[in-house]
Amino acid sequence: MKDINDIMPKVPNMRWGALMNKPPTNKKFEEMNKIFPDNGKWHTVFEENNSITIDGKEILKKDPNKWT
Repeated sequence: MKDINDIMPKVPNMRWGALMNKPPTNKKFEEMNKIFPDNGKWHTVFEENNSITIDGKEILKKDPNKWT
């Protein structure tokens, strides 16, 4: 399987890029600015109802009010 950075275009002065399955909101964009480094690489972000998969790593969504 090819890496996404081999397939997606190289954009000059790009901080980072994200291939997403849902359109980003301003809040998501601010969160991704904190997560992704400024290295000009593309990332895959697939959001589902109970989890988010970023670059093949699954992160479960939890309601902070239900944390113990």
